Amino acid sequence: LNAFATGRDPEHASIAFTSGIIEALENEELEGVAAHELSHVKNYDIRVMTIVVVLVGAIALISDMFFRMHFFGGGRRSNNDSGKAGGIIMIVGIVLLILSPIIAELIKLAISRKREYLADASGALLTRYPEGLARALEKISASSATLPHASAATAHLFISNPFKKGSVSGLFSTHPPMKDRVEKLRGMV
Repeated sequence: LNAFATGRDPEHASIAFTSGIIEALENEELEGVAAHELSHVKNYDIRVMTIVVVLVGAIALISDMFFRMHFFGGGRRSNNDSGKAGGIIMIVGIVLLILSPIIAELIKLAISRKREYLADASGALLTRYPEGLARALEKISASSATLPHASAATAHLFISNPFKKGSVSGLFSTHPPMKDRVEKLRGMV
């Protein structure tokens, strides 16, 4: 069961629903899902996440360039250098090379989860019936099997996390836990 929104702005956007979600959900639940996806479009989530992905890539690229420049001699100033400063810079470069892309990716995923909460709330306000989306999310969660061939690159296109649920998986998920989303929606009533 899935639905997703795509497009660069509201004038050039599309929303897709699988036949499974259309068959499995009641009208009020489908309205909630449609409002959630329309909220992604209205809130420019696709554009926001595109910018975030580009920034994450830039951070990884810059840290890699810094490391390579220093490793291949770009950091040497003279032959009389004692090597202490170069060694410290090399260590800092290695730490940045390893940690910067990881931290940037975690920030990207956190932003994605916040945008999901925003789409839930905006969708509930649009329909004025948060219970419809809450029930839809419960049904989707109950029917969602782990997809062994799902790609992390396309995980954001699912309405729920397509990967195996685990204690640490929430940190690396594009979507917040379904239970939390449902609780927040029911708190809006």
